[in-house]
Amino acid sequence: MNLEQLLEDKYGYRSFRTGQKEIISEVLNGRDVLALLPTGMGKSLCYQLPGHVLPGSVLIVSPLLSLMQDQVAQLKKMGEKSVVAINSFLKAEEKEQIWQAIGDYRFIFISPEMLLQPQVIRRLQRITIALVVADEAHCISQWGFDFRPDYLRIAEVLPALGAPQVLALTATATKKVEQDIRHYLQLDDPVIYIHPMDRKNIAYDLKNFRDGEEKREWLLAFAETYEGPGIVYAGTRRKAEELAGILTDNGLPAAFYHGGMEQQDRIFIQQQFQNGEINWVCSTNAFGMGIHVPNVRHVIHFQIPTAIEEFVQEVGRAGRDGLPALATLLMAPGDEKLMQALLIDELPTRHEIEAVASDSAGRVDLVEAGIVRETSYRVIRYWLGRMTPEQTIVQIERLAEDKLMRAASMTGLAESGKCLRAYILGYFDQQLQEHPENCCLWCGIDYEPYPLRTTESEESESLHWQQRLSRLLP
Repeated sequence: MNLEQLLEDKYGYRSFRTGQKEIISEVLNGRDVLALLPTGMGKSLCYQLPGHVLPGSVLIVSPLLSLMQDQVAQLKKMGEKSVVAINSFLKAEEKEQIWQAIGDYRFIFISPEMLLQPQVIRRLQRITIALVVADEAHCISQWGFDFRPDYLRIAEVLPALGAPQVLALTATATKKVEQDIRHYLQLDDPVIYIHPMDRKNIAYDLKNFRDGEEKREWLLAFAETYEGPGIVYAGTRRKAEELAGILTDNGLPAAFYHGGMEQQDRIFIQQQFQNGEINWVCSTNAFGMGIHVPNVRHVIHFQIPTAIEEFVQEVGRAGRDGLPALATLLMAPGDEKLMQALLIDELPTRHEIEAVASDSAGRVDLVEAGIVRETSYRVIRYWLGRMTPEQTIVQIERLAEDKLMRAASMTGLAESGKCLRAYILGYFDQQLQEHPENCCLWCGIDYEPYPLRTTESEESESLHWQQRLSRLLP
């Protein structure tokens, strides 16, 4: 089969990006595949092109509604009509129409939670599923254990669907995450493709401040000086709202985004950002996957992320167009303690575990009474179905230790005093082959490639931004 010809016929491209052809070839050979491709390297094509050859539908398990919606929209824009996302947005009658015609769809997007519903499995059994894709597969390890345990159960469904082959796609994975993906998806002697993850067009910067007020002043001056688009990641919902308020109060087109907002409001912000109607989004880590904005110039972490994996995933949303982009980490005393507190707060407590283990009232009473958090209840029920309450407590304690170890590696990045790029690659067991011209704080950064913000009165503003620039880049 001439894959290049198929690529041009279906998508209008004459050549593959590095890694795409190798992965697609193995999928078409019937192998399970685990592929690590950096953000912006075209992971989606690795299942889209096989979808035109394989004898059945491609089922894509996707972590976020926004990611599903974006991928469906991108496929439709390329002329693909046989694509659908089965999610909570659909009205009952719309969902029933889709199920009646489910065999007509080449690409079917679904969440892990919906995939595990018995009625959904029965409907999918009526058609041929040729390939199951675990998109953003690192979520199996990073989210499944302590946030969305249904990620850990995807493999339970595969025998009922005829044991289709599996393609797991992600941009970042340590050896441990790779092992988790292989184990929980029960991959059969998989082909593992690992692409060098270094994005040479992204430079890494680090700024240290005396306190949060200095950080806020710097952020405002930076956003007033440099052109976006840009994403500012904050550790909490409250902080995201506060930072967006600072920018908008000073006339900058910005908005906040977090998981506590209504779904429609979040989609509206995403669309505004994608359409260039707002230049800055201040967000928790809820923002990013499924946001197709190739020209993001800046990713700023106002507070230190909880893990290098999280940091790299978020930084990877910059510079997908291949042009220069800048990732800036802001640090101040007390940031590390805040990060650790956020990490531990995410996990179920001993009290919650004991309450779920001893109470027969069920989720509604425990959650509505405020005894157990919704996320904690899901996680606890998963582990209690596999071990005793005491073993569950030990398991959660192990997860806490693992989180703190990963957090320590992130702190090490900020405190190393050595090449930030080499440190990040080393964490993922890769070596830096060559320092790009614009590398990082310690190797030297040239800020000239990053466009300055233009105003209607550029001439009268010139001294103003030069003064601010001297404060930013001493």
